Amino acid sequence: MSNCYIPAGYRAPLTGYDMQRAIEFVKSSFQENLKFALNLRRVSAPLFVDRNSGLNDNLNGVERPVSFDIPAVAGATGEVVHSLAKWKRLALKRYGFYPGNGLYTDMNAIRRDENLDNIHSVYVDQWDWEKVITRQERNEDFLKYTVRSIVGAVCDTCDALRRAFPQLQVKLEREVTFITTQELEDMYPDLAPSQRETEFLKAHKTVFLMQIGGKLRSGKPHDGRAPDYDDWQLNGDILMWNDVLGRAFEISSMGIRVDEESLARQLTLAGCEERRELPFHKMLLAGELPLTMGGGIGQSRLSMLLLGKAHIGEVQVSMWDEATLSASDASGIILL
Repeated sequence: MSNCYIPAGYRAPLTGYDMQRAIEFVKSSFQENLKFALNLRRVSAPLFVDRNSGLNDNLNGVERPVSFDIPAVAGATGEVVHSLAKWKRLALKRYGFYPGNGLYTDMNAIRRDENLDNIHSVYVDQWDWEKVITRQERNEDFLKYTVRSIVGAVCDTCDALRRAFPQLQVKLEREVTFITTQELEDMYPDLAPSQRETEFLKAHKTVFLMQIGGKLRSGKPHDGRAPDYDDWQLNGDILMWNDVLGRAFEISSMGIRVDEESLARQLTLAGCEERRELPFHKMLLAGELPLTMGGGIGQSRLSMLLLGKAHIGEVQVSMWDEATLSASDASGIILL
């Protein structure tokens, strides 16, 4: 069944060669803006990790990673990464980064169990970033300061893109509205989480939705988050209004990462006590890893938003079901 939505009257403002030039512009410009905004250094990153390391991201706990045996490494099973959330923190320790400095990298992942629609693909490409912070910076004010810096980098990229390609008319709101998932549930108790987001963003075009992962007063979380990277009290999603799709549009999931205390608490809440025995988790619980914050910013998501595209397949190469391909073809939408 296709979840592809084609907005009435949609026509892509750029196609073919000019579109590829614009995608290149977005990617090269934004990573420079992000690097300077957060004081980051580029590093190389893995495509896969050892299953037994505990470094892969469990996402919502039900998605299956792509795995394979490695005959040259006896007994080893590789897993294609879902994200680099935990690997980055270990890398900061190994590479000797210090407070105020961080890393960013290109993260490429396969999420085989993704539900495909206009903004979700089996192939995930994003800028993953992580930086070392002090214990005094593990607070909401510093989180908000960092969010504003990232939004500024996005808006600077958008403005530069419009100057380079005048046919693009996307404009973004620089002022960020901050709201917690509980406040949002209290405002719209009868709506599903994604509907709450869209309803709120009709009036507030750029939002940081805070505190994702734990259960709300309704007994349900706003969305799933693995218990072993974000601190659920100090994390969130950057959402922007997507005028083409007429909905809230997530461009980044990020947060201040768990320390020893919040990791122990969240493993218990999530019923994942067995993870305490994994190498990464042992190091973290023993206080052997730096305190960090970090996140991921979707490369194709950002290109889709800034280029005014209706489907993520217009800006990235992936695989799609036949119904999506047929609907796109009938509407004159070219999926790469």
